[in-house]
Amino acid sequence: MRRARPLALALAVGLAWVLLPVRAAADETGEIVSIDKKEFLAHRLERRGLDLLMEKEGRVYAVVSPGELAALFAARVRFTRVTERFFPYDQTGISADGGLNGAYHSTLELETDFRALARDHPQLARVVELGTSLEGRTIYALKISDNVSQDEGEPAVLVLGCHHAREWISVEVPFLFGRYLLENYAADAAVRNLVDRSEVWIVPLVNPDGLEYTIHVYRYWRKNRRLNADGTYGVDINRNYSYAWGYDNIGSSPEPASDVFRGTAPFSEPETDAVRRLALSRDFRAVISYHSFSQVILYPWGYVDAPAPADSELHAMAGTMAGLIAAVRGTVYGYGRAAQALYVTNGDTVDWAYATLGIPAFTIELPPVDVDHGGFFNDEAAIDAIFRENLPALLYLAGYAANSPAPPHARPRDRGARLRLPFRILPGGRIDNGR
Repeated sequence: MRRARPLALALAVGLAWVLLPVRAAADETGEIVSIDKKEFLAHRLERRGLDLLMEKEGRVYAVVSPGELAALFAARVRFTRVTERFFPYDQTGISADGGLNGAYHSTLELETDFRALARDHPQLARVVELGTSLEGRTIYALKISDNVSQDEGEPAVLVLGCHHAREWISVEVPFLFGRYLLENYAADAAVRNLVDRSEVWIVPLVNPDGLEYTIHVYRYWRKNRRLNADGTYGVDINRNYSYAWGYDNIGSSPEPASDVFRGTAPFSEPETDAVRRLALSRDFRAVISYHSFSQVILYPWGYVDAPAPADSELHAMAGTMAGLIAAVRGTVYGYGRAAQALYVTNGDTVDWAYATLGIPAFTIELPPVDVDHGGFFNDEAAIDAIFRENLPALLYLAGYAANSPAPPHARPRDRGARLRLPFRILPGGRIDNGR
């Protein structure tokens, strides 16, 4: 999900931006550049849909295509090429023995491991085909529950990963959570109680086409693989959900070449439609969507910097999750309203789930904290540690879903509405559920 932290209002006067044809099928590699923030604002680059990585020490970092690089030259934007600091060939954490993607899952590897889990735990796990991507790949879910083959109408939690193709670690945390529940069901009473009382739906790979492209062609690819009308590729599927879709051209872009292109209509993409159909078909009580990077827990709203209904409860829940994560090995995750704590987005998963389903919904941006610490390139050795530090927060939210009452009918535009969260957070993070 990572782009850049919010930028101040652009200067009124700047040189004209020259948009050259970008990202045709054979033109999808790029460079990383850094631009002085004043220069960035003077040229109004924050509105041009660049693939922003971070803002640090007065400079903005972005991945730019060859066409965008030429456009920067044409507009006389002063920038520094810093590709060698961050580009994949400088990463040493991917093993040759594991293939191009090392210990990380490809689409086929994820399907294979899902089916192995279902085979080894036939009473508890079932592989569900949610839909098909643009290039014909199946989008899979793993349903976990006692009596998994039956529809018992139990409360459910939805765990999503990899809306953005290059965020490989966001596949692994949901997958490992599913494996953990199944492997610990027999011996851990708390896990058994959770699985017996609820449904856990794991969808680690929402964007299979994009992931395969990052493995085989271009590691920094973000979007899906939609061939757009102008010859560019990709829709940002985390801008393609219907709530606040196209609210402005900062939180998403109408330009197909942009890395935050929202698509031609809400749910225009089969990947988002698959999530939508699943979300509306079950009694979900909480949603969590994994991304990288930044180490921050985000909650609505993302489309506007204003409090959502039940803002204080969402803040308390995010704080509890951050505390649970920090307790494992001291990793600090920030937390806050998405538009304020990271940047504005519109048409994203979490705003849609919160507004449409009326349930708590969170984005967790996984480690590292910034590009200098690895960005999208987590070392293989860090996969298990990142999962382990996130496990208590996942169990907390899944437990919330299992024990919460059904939400009232969502009233997205009613700022006075409040979600009926079933507990209060007391000082010290203790939970008062009235029992």
